[in-house]
Amino acid sequence: MTKAIMMNYELKDSDSGELLETNLDSDPIGFLTGLNQILPKLEEEVLNLSGGSQKVIKISSADGLGEYDPKLVESLPKEQFAGIELHEGMELFGESESGETTRVIVKAIGDEEVMIDFNHPFAGRNLEFTVKVVENRDATEEEIKQGFIEVPHTCRHGHTHGEDHECCGGHHHHGGGCGCHH
Repeated sequence: MTKAIMMNYELKDSDSGELLETNLDSDPIGFLTGLNQILPKLEEEVLNLSGGSQKVIKISSADGLGEYDPKLVESLPKEQFAGIELHEGMELFGESESGETTRVIVKAIGDEEVMIDFNHPFAGRNLEFTVKVVENRDATEEEIKQGFIEVPHTCRHGHTHGEDHECCGGHHHHGGGCGCHH
């Protein structure tokens, strides 16, 4: 049975303790199970939590967003970025050849080329989620049909949503997001 889950969470690098993302002070995110809308390992852990419960969930890089792959760094002609005020470290969103959302980071800016990194920003990191489940219930037929829950911050398959939020590991080109960040 597909579940509809709403939760707040905080995400840290479990090795350094660095805070990576949090939505503890805002609306919970909502997602449907079984649709790869969040990291499979995270979904597996959250699935059995009832509303009102909290848990710390540690996910290794191998089970999370994978190891950092230097082959996913490419140089593209600067003209492809016309009209964008580029700076190193910025994230850009585009569309892959298969139509999925692509999230890249600008690594370096040359005179004629721009080096971009298709690795997820958290690739190679061991992750620690502190999850507070607001609701865990059976999804309605309508939610299953449309593929998402109607809440302010929804994890939709293969898409980013309002305010540049990125969902917890949903299927995006070369990885995907790992939480909803503000």
